[in-house]
Amino acid sequence: MSDAVQPIGTRGIMENFLNIYRKLNAENLDLLATVYADDIRFVDPAHEIVGLDHLHRYFDSLYQNIKSIDFRFNHHIQSGRNGYVQWEMTFSHPRLKGGSNISVPGASYIQFNGSNKVNFHRDYFDLGAMLYEQLPVLGRIITIVKRRLGS
Repeated sequence: MSDAVQPIGTRGIMENFLNIYRKLNAENLDLLATVYADDIRFVDPAHEIVGLDHLHRYFDSLYQNIKSIDFRFNHHIQSGRNGYVQWEMTFSHPRLKGGSNISVPGASYIQFNGSNKVNFHRDYFDLGAMLYEQLPVLGRIITIVKRRLGS
């Protein structure tokens, strides 16, 4: 299969989106423009980004600060111009968990425009599991609080 992005019909837009994420890395961020609209609104628990240029800069910064990142897509559905995907992100960052791999489950809601590009992307994941719990002192405190809430 070629790495080139092929023209797709409405039925394949979600699969095309996921395929781009499977191969996305610091060296090919230009692929973002093949799936995201110029007016993309990207929201996650830590950011709200509007515009393809801003999204590109965000991903560039992300890839500069991590050692590795990988997405595994567990389940996805598409209904018209709406898509949902359940995923697991595994990454390593030199300042988190001693640079070891961290896996965070999450889900995304995606809206596609009339040009089959994503114009809205919202990620849902536990920011604490991704970041706060991985910090030495704060992580221990959060673990203690979670244990107490579970008792």
